[in-house]
Amino acid sequence: MSDLLSSLAYLHGKPSATGKLKAKPEHFQVSENLGFDFTGQGEHLMVRIRKTGENTSFVANELAKVCGVKSKDVSWAGLKDRHAVTEQWLSVHLPKGETPDFRAFLAQYPSIEILATDRHNKKLRPGDLVGNQFVVTLSEVSDVEDVVQRLALIKQNGVPNYFGSQRFGNNGNNLVEARRWGRDNVRTRNQNQRSLYLSAARSWIFNAIVSARIEQTVFTQAVVGDVVVKQAEQLPVTADSLESINQQLLQRELSLTAALAGDNALPTTEQALAIEQPHLDAEPDLMALIRSNRMRHERREVALFPQQLSWQVSGDEICLQFALDAGCFATAIVRELIEEIAVERHY
Repeated sequence: MSDLLSSLAYLHGKPSATGKLKAKPEHFQVSENLGFDFTGQGEHLMVRIRKTGENTSFVANELAKVCGVKSKDVSWAGLKDRHAVTEQWLSVHLPKGETPDFRAFLAQYPSIEILATDRHNKKLRPGDLVGNQFVVTLSEVSDVEDVVQRLALIKQNGVPNYFGSQRFGNNGNNLVEARRWGRDNVRTRNQNQRSLYLSAARSWIFNAIVSARIEQTVFTQAVVGDVVVKQAEQLPVTADSLESINQQLLQRELSLTAALAGDNALPTTEQALAIEQPHLDAEPDLMALIRSNRMRHERREVALFPQQLSWQVSGDEICLQFALDAGCFATAIVRELIEEIAVERHY
């Protein structure tokens, strides 16, 4: 586990077992689900790739070369891990309807496969997906029984919906730069950098709020002034509705939320505001960046429940299978299971 997130609270207590994550690329498999069908025609060639040990940006740039277009003409719905085997769609703007010959490209990069192609009338944009399917293998697990017991708890109670360390860049660099930009009022036309640093800023504050709710034992239950969601509808928690809402939270008919900070006031009040506001006040540089870019406040669920969670044990390896909605991190689950042993990668 990255030291960057070491201060965050654990829902099920800090794991006693150690183990390795991503010891091999095939130990972390991700398959993207866009959640919609292509039109079968249009200006954009859709290419489904499987990549091993490569990052999405590199593959997109190389795909642009073979297609004879600029890098900006290749887009994706979500960035996928490098140290993994991942499947995802890329869109290439080829308005004349041509399909390039990929044979030389595939021969040059055996780590990349093309699984399918199609046509669509719109380019892919970040966030154009409903979720991802995961197959994750934990290896060299020191206490398999403890991890299995924790998996049963996670299936019932979920895990904190933390943003993973990758959101904050290598060694937390995106967070460092976000603070600097907020402090120095940096202005830029680089949309990619701005997006990365704003995401890091809001994610860091969200993580801190969720951690505080665990520490204050109000992670699974609402307090007066909270905001809960039901089928995307936001509902305020009042003293009169508190008991009913907590019962619905227990039945998972509602979801408790925490702030993705914006330049407008928090919608929480009373006890809930007392939980959230101090974490915005504690980060004046991050909030300066958020406010200068006129980000609007949003809500994110505090608990993450992996869908179709199952596992198989083989010796000291545990293979997990589950699905997550877009924007959720598999590492948030792994964090509650093992203390990661550093992996020396040769791929």
